[in-house]
Amino acid sequence: MNDSLVILLHGVGSNGADLAGLGDFWHDSFLPDTAFASPNAPQRFPYQHSDGWQWFSLEGVTPENRPARLEAARADFDVLLNRIIHAHQMQDQLHRVVLVGFSQGSMMALDALASGRWPVGGVVAFSGRLSTRDPLQAANTPVLLIHGQQDEVIPWRESESADARLRAAGYHVEAHYEPATAHTISIEGVQQAGAWIAEVLGADEQD
Repeated sequence: MNDSLVILLHGVGSNGADLAGLGDFWHDSFLPDTAFASPNAPQRFPYQHSDGWQWFSLEGVTPENRPARLEAARADFDVLLNRIIHAHQMQDQLHRVVLVGFSQGSMMALDALASGRWPVGGVVAFSGRLSTRDPLQAANTPVLLIHGQQDEVIPWRESESADARLRAAGYHVEAHYEPATAHTISIEGVQQAGAWIAEVLGADEQD
């Protein structure tokens, strides 16, 4: 019986299988008693022929309308998370659930926490941004931000901004900026995140 759950949230145009390998690695290296889920986002990605999905559309997206896109995506996101969490019988143990996102998946993970909808045990955001409107829901939940400083898709300063806003709302934030990493998850980031999740879940067991 697994005592914790990590849900992996992929980037736009990708799919759940793209991040599933992270779960396999972390299970073997850091989290042997943790279950992993890596779902497809609810919407089809319309700009390619491969099996791509998205949490919300990028068509005409701007900094001004992105928060509204995010808010419109919440209902389908919450249905998906509810289904996964109930399937793993973790609905009464959200403190034992960690959300891990990449890019657009990071936006959804951070929003799930900062909006107060999903008081999970922790969030890892690779190459993301915090697009949730203020005021953020105050909490002391641990958050790990990892971002490459060569990222030309989502500038690393977005994670720097997220760090400041989350800290101001009471979150325990740890941020790592990788000078040579572009818009991807590095080996170093994988190792850091796996160890961090194990520490967060281990600390929860001791509380």
